Amino acid sequence: MKHLFFLILLLILSIEGSNGQTKSIRKSLILTEGAPESVGMSAERLARIDSLCVRSVKNGDIPGVVSLIVRKGKIVFWKAYGMADNQAGRALKRDDIFRIASQSKAITATAVMMLWEEGKFKLDDPISKYIPEFKNPQIFESFQYSDTTYTTKPAKSEITIRQLLTHTSGIGYGIIDDDERFKLIYQKAGVTDAFTTKGITIGESVKKLARLPLHSEPGEKFVYSEGLDVLGYLIEIVSGIPLDTFLKLHIFDPLGMNDTRFYQPAEKAERLVAVQQRNINGHWEKYPVTFYDPDYPIKGAKSFFSGGAGLSSTAKDYATFLQMYLNRGEYNGIRILSRTTVESIMNNQFGSIWNEKAENYYGLAFSVVTQLGQDKGGVGSAGTFSWGGYFNSQYFADPKEQIIGVILKQTQGNNSDQTGGKFHQLVDQSIDD
Repeated sequence: MKHLFFLILLLILSIEGSNGQTKSIRKSLILTEGAPESVGMSAERLARIDSLCVRSVKNGDIPGVVSLIVRKGKIVFWKAYGMADNQAGRALKRDDIFRIASQSKAITATAVMMLWEEGKFKLDDPISKYIPEFKNPQIFESFQYSDTTYTTKPAKSEITIRQLLTHTSGIGYGIIDDDERFKLIYQKAGVTDAFTTKGITIGESVKKLARLPLHSEPGEKFVYSEGLDVLGYLIEIVSGIPLDTFLKLHIFDPLGMNDTRFYQPAEKAERLVAVQQRNINGHWEKYPVTFYDPDYPIKGAKSFFSGGAGLSSTAKDYATFLQMYLNRGEYNGIRILSRTTVESIMNNQFGSIWNEKAENYYGLAFSVVTQLGQDKGGVGSAGTFSWGGYFNSQYFADPKEQIIGVILKQTQGNNSDQTGGKFHQLVDQSIDD
C-alpha cells in the first residue's frame, strides 16, 4: 500500500512539476488511412515498393519488413511482408513491435527540448552543472594493449548539453565504437552501451561513463556517441521522475503512441519481432545472446532506460511522432514543441565542423538534407530529416512534400538487403501531383 501511495504521489508531482505538452490553438487530424490519389500519390507507382518488399523477402535478403508511407496526414501505404520469427513460423503483422534502437535518440532529444522550453536549463550549460561526475573531462592520449591502461590530458572546456545532442561532446560508443581501444576501455569500466536485461539504471551507467576519456575536445568534431544516454539521465534529474515515466506522460500518451515503450508488458510480448540473422545455409534464425540479450524488451530486470537506443515501437507510432514534427510541434490539438523550437532543432548546429557542401548536416535531433543532397536526388527535399536504427530500420520525413516513410526490419549480420537504400527513392517517385 505504501508503495502504491508513493507511485501516485510521484505521478501527481510529475504532472505538476513538468507540463511539457499543452493544448494548442491548432488541431491537426490524427493519422488515418486514405487513398493515395487523395493526397497526390500514385497507387500504381507505390506498387513498386510492394514489389521491392516482396522480392526482398522471397530472395532471402530479409526475413520480413513493415513499410509505411504518409502524405499530408494520410497513411497511403502500410503493409507487412514475410515473417516475424522464421523458426517459430510466425508471420509478420503491420502493427508488430520492433526494437527501434537509435531511433530512440530523436525521442529523447525531443524530451530534452521540451524541458529546455520550460527554462530548466540552457543548451550551452555544461552537463557537469547537473551531473557533477562530468566535471573536468579528460582527452584520450595513449593506450597500452597489454593491460588496457591509458593516458589522458585535460580538456580545454566542459561538455555542454548542446554537444551531447549533436554528437560533438567527444564521448564514444563503447562496444560499437569505431576505435577498438575505446571498446576495451568502456568494457573494462562496465559501461552499459545500449541494451541489457541486467538490473542497472541509466544513472549508474552514465556515472561510469563520465570518468572515461573523450575521443576529442568537446565541440571539435562529430563522434557518434552515448550522449543521448547521458541526456536521458539529465531528463530524470531535471524532471524528478524516471525517463520512461517522463516519455510516457509527455510524449507517448499525448500522441497516442501506445506501443512505444522501453519494455513491453506481457500482453504485448507476442507482438515483438525476433532479431534474426542468416545462417551458413542461408536460412533465417534468431540472433543469439552476445553483449546483449535480444529479448531485452520483454525479459530481465527492465530497469535500464537507454535514451539513445532502448525503445521499441511500431511503424504507425513512429510515423505519428514524425507527423508531430511535420506539423511543427503539434498533433491532434496537443503542442509538444513550439514551431520556433522545431526550427532550431532542424538547423545546422555544426558551423564549419562538416564541409559546407555536404549533402546533409546534423541538427539537434536528426540528420537533415541540404540543397546539394536534394539536387543529387533520392533523399528528398532540402530540409528532409532522417535517421535509422541498429537492427536495420530507417525513417525519413520531408516537410516540403509532407511525406513520411518508415521501414522496419530486425536483422543483424551481413546480408544483401537493399530496401533501406531504395525505399526513399521509390517513395519520392510515387508523387503524382
